[in-house]
Amino acid sequence: MGIVNVTDDSFSGDGLKGDVPAAIARARQMVEQGADIIDLGAESTRPGAAPVSPEQEIARLLPVIEGLKDLKIPLSVDTRHAATMRAAAKAGAALINDISALEGEGSLAAAAETGLPVVLMHMQGEPGSMQQAPHYVDVVAEVFDYLKHRIAACEAAGIPRGRIILDPGIGFGKTPAHNLSLLRATATFRHLGCALLVGVSRKSFIGAVSGEGDAARRLPGSLAAGLWAVAQGADILRVHDVAETVQALKIWRGIAVAPVTARNVW
Repeated sequence: MGIVNVTDDSFSGDGLKGDVPAAIARARQMVEQGADIIDLGAESTRPGAAPVSPEQEIARLLPVIEGLKDLKIPLSVDTRHAATMRAAAKAGAALINDISALEGEGSLAAAAETGLPVVLMHMQGEPGSMQQAPHYVDVVAEVFDYLKHRIAACEAAGIPRGRIILDPGIGFGKTPAHNLSLLRATATFRHLGCALLVGVSRKSFIGAVSGEGDAARRLPGSLAAGLWAVAQGADILRVHDVAETVQALKIWRGIAVAPVTARNVW
């Protein structure tokens, strides 16, 4: 899943400030590089970000969706607003990616009405304050239980489990230690019976572990964390660096599926 931010800002420095032609060009480049899904976002959800109204979000997103209608791969819309979900679905989006797991006002009903698959992400708090003092007794158990309850809410609203994708929310209301614990437990979330999305690309925990303060220079750490997640059962990686991730996955898969033949090295 390639990330295209039509936002005024972004933690990773890739916000396109509403530049529709640039967003369309970036999405097309990612498709050429091997992306399977394009995720369009028009509200920054970096730590400390201010909210964006649905009207602003829709105004930024719809021209990009319109300009990408000919793509052969699904367009995902990264939003937590019911009005944006409806508008994006009508315009041709094929997936709803919600950092608030459809807890926003009217979001659950809106997503159900669209009939689209949904990504349910765990987040402790709100983007503006989520990183001030994240606290868990058992982060893996608490995120697992939260997602389990959101699956139940979706099913009750008419969204079948087969259309639900889960995201443990790396970096959203978590310390570096929490993020590492969740990644170690990636396989645990498979027991919920849904597809699994993991987003680690350029995130601050990589900087905390590696010492790299520049988000744009965290590609090696992003690849390492992403490959770990895939090895533990993740189905989708949400990334900024598509070409590099595709190449890394090709090599990983080649090694993982190649037959092992014993050799006499002497």
